[in-house]
Amino acid sequence: MATFSLLAGLALGPVVGLLATLAMDRVMPRLPEGTTAPRVAAGVLTDTQVDDAPERLATWVHYVAGGGAGLLFVGLVSAVQLGLGVGGTVALAVASPVMLALMVGFFALVPLPRAQGLPRQRLSTVRRDWALSAAAYVVVAAALVAVAAGL
Repeated sequence: MATFSLLAGLALGPVVGLLATLAMDRVMPRLPEGTTAPRVAAGVLTDTQVDDAPERLATWVHYVAGGGAGLLFVGLVSAVQLGLGVGGTVALAVASPVMLALMVGFFALVPLPRAQGLPRQRLSTVRRDWALSAAAYVVVAAALVAVAAGL
């Protein structure tokens, strides 16, 4: 797999991200706290309780973040290829767990601690469900990048 040109990566990243977010949307409602993560972000942005966070904003933030994460993922795959001088399959194998760690770590360290109205008893379930949702995102994003690259 050749690395993506800057223009191709800029075009591919958000598409990969949005499609992976749609896949994530299939997983989230099946989890006890799966749909809480977007409401956490909306609640932090509006300084409101998680359960009272605006649903429309939660949806908007979810998709914008998903598109941006796709751009980050495609950039990460390309950076691994260039930096380590490896092929596409190895780059995906290295970039995927790094991306998962970034997604889970960012959520657990930035918006979740700032969320209002979440009892401590729910936090571990929210983190776990976000990690499962993020894993679904990364698997789909990696598959999409592999297809786009012809792997």
